[in-house]
Amino acid sequence: MSLISLLPFIVIIGAMFLMTRNAKKKQAQAAQMRDQMTPGTGIRTIGGMYATVKEVGDDTVTLEVAPGVHAIYAKNAIGAVLEDAEYNRIVHGIGEDLSDSPVVPDDASSLTEAPAEDEAPKLDLGKKDEPKKDEPKDGKADGEADAK
Repeated sequence: MSLISLLPFIVIIGAMFLMTRNAKKKQAQAAQMRDQMTPGTGIRTIGGMYATVKEVGDDTVTLEVAPGVHAIYAKNAIGAVLEDAEYNRIVHGIGEDLSDSPVVPDDASSLTEAPAEDEAPKLDLGKKDEPKKDEPKDGKADGEADAK
């Protein structure tokens, strides 16, 4: 066997090694992030729910998902540990500068304007077919229900 025939196997093994190495790095970073959790820290679960950490156990975390509502989650379900400023911005809207954002009305009635009195009436652009010479004017052909 020559080196050229072994080259595809070497490339495949090298790619597998690099992929497992990257996955292990990501797992280590996730474990380190979860170890940073302390009571009072804001987090986001892998399902996208924002909550505050109340208690940290070995494999579980008690989260306050609403005032007075506690839920127990697996540590692996924590997607991100957020900084206080980011958590307050997302959950409570604290620290957002809304001066440049457009004002959105509460109802849609303010989005439509009443037509001015001096405006011409709108034209009906719908297609209205005229009956052909051999068709009856009522639009019914022979063989149809209610035909005469």
